[in-house]
Amino acid sequence: MTTGNTTQSAYETFLNAACDRLGYGKSTISLLSLAALEMKVEIPIIRDNGELAVFSGYRVQHQNVRGPCKGGLRYHPDVDIDEVRGLASLMTMKTALVNIPLGGGKGGICCNPRELSTRELEVLTRKFVKRIHREIGPNSDIMAPDVGTNAQVMGWIHSEYSAIYGHSPAAVTGKPLALGGSAGRDKATGYGIGIVMKAYAERYDAPLKGATVAIQGFGNVGFHAAKAFVDLGMKVVAVSDARSAVYREGGVDLSALAKQKSERGLLADVEGHETLEAGRELEVECDYLVPAALGGVITAENAPRIKASTVVEGANGPVTSDADRLLTDRGVRVVPDILANSGGVVVSYFEWVQNLQRVVWPLDRVDNELARILDNAAQQVFNHAAQKDLDLRSAAFDIAVSRVKEALDATGI
Repeated sequence: MTTGNTTQSAYETFLNAACDRLGYGKSTISLLSLAALEMKVEIPIIRDNGELAVFSGYRVQHQNVRGPCKGGLRYHPDVDIDEVRGLASLMTMKTALVNIPLGGGKGGICCNPRELSTRELEVLTRKFVKRIHREIGPNSDIMAPDVGTNAQVMGWIHSEYSAIYGHSPAAVTGKPLALGGSAGRDKATGYGIGIVMKAYAERYDAPLKGATVAIQGFGNVGFHAAKAFVDLGMKVVAVSDARSAVYREGGVDLSALAKQKSERGLLADVEGHETLEAGRELEVECDYLVPAALGGVITAENAPRIKASTVVEGANGPVTSDADRLLTDRGVRVVPDILANSGGVVVSYFEWVQNLQRVVWPLDRVDNELARILDNAAQQVFNHAAQKDLDLRSAAFDIAVSRVKEALDATGI
């Protein structure tokens, strides 16, 4: 997993370059480099064995000039304030790029959710909300699922926040449908990657039918991305999770792998699939590589071994700034995270809107609106890249930074 310093360093590298191209001065860089609010809390719980355990929780609100902060809450043993800070910054750029009225936030608790019981996770989540409830909510900071969290965790957040402030479904997104969640939210990030891939293929005359793709990650994002790719006629030749990776030249069996993952918790030992050493799924022969698990996995060390002609960032910050430069120099296109994986925050925005208006959208409306927003954002990135002779990440950052700067100027700051 990437360190927070890696994520923040990459963000600052891309931000500084964008500000330089756009002619913005140091004041803009300062405003977009610093978070508006950072929180760290200690959360004591009694474990099921009767022992006391204390976990550190974090929430960073980066920018709210375009709307309330929005961003995931992750549970992972490597979570720290630096990582959360960097990811919150990326969320500001992501919401600006897809042009929805939200800012950037991120949160996390340093824990291993695999080692905690359901009761322990619930107590941990509810205590975290009690520590920070004054700083979150529908008009200030709206949490959503991320690495290590899911709809159930969001349901606990909804319950705890509502116990304090009254029924408040818009305080958190990614909830179960029974609590006001949106149709299509569970698949949104992976499904959205498919929408962006389709737009990319049409723009750059890169037919998807028969094209090969390797995916790092077989959680919610990776699985739904794989399904989207198959629907597009692509061949998924490799997938991985945190503990195992598999390869099959003719295309993996997604149903068999999902069954194995559900029953045994890992992907290995599925008949007809070759088991790979961890990390090797990034280096297999393929047309498209989709790192959709954690950040900082493609580095200056392994970038020269990447064989894909296009890298699509399904995770946040999976390509370090050094690796990004090396890939670009080799002619490998990188579809940046703030575009490629923005489907999740877009449908979270839809959920927030539905909750505020007390309405329910059908799935076809969610899917159609998602496709419209992502395709529009993708075309803007492609057009700007062509007009200014830029790589796709630089084009995306130019658009996002200019929108945040415009909002800052409008406030009189």
